[in-house]
Amino acid sequence: MTEGLFLFNSRTRKKERFVPIKPGHAGVYSCGPTVYSAQHIGNMRPYLFADLLVRALKAQGLKVTHVINVTDVGHLTDDADAGEDKMEKAAAQSGRRAEEIAAEYTEQWLVDRRRLGIPDPDVLCKATDHIPEQIEMIRQLEAKGATYRISDGIYFDIAKFPRYADLARLDLAQQEGANRIEEVTEKRQSADFALWKFAEKGVQRQQEWDSPWGVGFPGWHIECSAMSTKYLGETFDIHTGGIDHLPVHHSNEIAQSETALGIDRWVNVWMHEEFIDFQGEKMSKSLGNVYILQDLVDSGLLPLSFRYFFLQAHYRKQQTFTDDAMAAADRGYRRLVAQAQALSEDGGVDEQAVASHGAEFRAAMNDDLNAPRALAAATQIVRDESLSPATRRALLTECDAWLGLDLLTAALPQAIQEKDPRIDRLVAARQAARQAKEWAEADRIRDELAAEGVTIEDTPDGPIWRRSEP
Repeated sequence: MTEGLFLFNSRTRKKERFVPIKPGHAGVYSCGPTVYSAQHIGNMRPYLFADLLVRALKAQGLKVTHVINVTDVGHLTDDADAGEDKMEKAAAQSGRRAEEIAAEYTEQWLVDRRRLGIPDPDVLCKATDHIPEQIEMIRQLEAKGATYRISDGIYFDIAKFPRYADLARLDLAQQEGANRIEEVTEKRQSADFALWKFAEKGVQRQQEWDSPWGVGFPGWHIECSAMSTKYLGETFDIHTGGIDHLPVHHSNEIAQSETALGIDRWVNVWMHEEFIDFQGEKMSKSLGNVYILQDLVDSGLLPLSFRYFFLQAHYRKQQTFTDDAMAAADRGYRRLVAQAQALSEDGGVDEQAVASHGAEFRAAMNDDLNAPRALAAATQIVRDESLSPATRRALLTECDAWLGLDLLTAALPQAIQEKDPRIDRLVAARQAARQAKEWAEADRIRDELAAEGVTIEDTPDGPIWRRSEP
């Protein structure tokens, strides 16, 4: 591949060499969390991906301004224009203030990001702090004749934006026939979306504001347009988000932003990451099949082992989470860190070897952030005994600036019990056989595990197993 960083642009459906709008600087906006409940590990994948992107941009020598929003109002349970506001619903169910809920889960999200090696964004902006900017953008749309009023709010008329279907390759005729949002019957087209929702009469809301159109609250989509434009300008380089944002949220952002600003290309590169799923199902709060990062820590896993797990799949590929896969990632991460930190400073650094052996790693990351290939290259560097230990350390320092795994600095817990659900079950079965004085069965299980390189130590607190290093 030609020299330079190549990224897959969802708008053009192809990899393109990244060229910043402003030489030497890249502006990146990432859709942030809706903070009505705890952010699960599936919610963290978009930010691991965005961090990988920011690291790659910085490795190109670019100064990066990374902006992430916090949605603390306006995101309805339908993800479009129907249902309850997620923040108001959480407040009503818990009897707490919406602001208090938002503050708690924003902090949990920030703490978990840091535990995963993700630096804080350059700008973290809350929707509720930017109501005037959102109202102003709606006023601009209104002045251009792109809005209309119905009983529950002010809506954007997609007929005023002929390019609406371009990003997601939408079939609007089919969508119209399916009537995506049946609950909002007054809309001119089913894909029209709310810019400002009116407060319902007789319904007590915690979050509502005066506006030129009446008391209410902003639609979810206008928030990102108003805040990204404020901090990154009328055009910027890259917008990231989940693949689920592409057909609705991001299509709506483009329509309202380019109409309000009177421009043809608001964002140069659109990037979308796939879901993490849970044993074949999308991980979601509504399905109840979620882990938060603390759940992994409580089970004895290291936070950065989840980052290592993420790096084992390309960001545009769906990744399946299982207990066994996560336990394997934890073992792999611990082993890689132990091997890296065992390297001494001996032998001196061969700069020519650093350049040549690091080329494969750099090529992988420059090829649309191919983390699995880059991780394999880093692992190979650790084990390459043709290189001096000092040279390998120098190479790993460069690799880790992209990967963010703290390979040379992570403090591994001492005498940590390795996790493997299958081996745990066999050890438990052996212990049960011993307690039942079924010695032959206990010995059979011990020998089976020994053949795999697993040794068992019987202690007063119960058996502990360890795996021999390969």
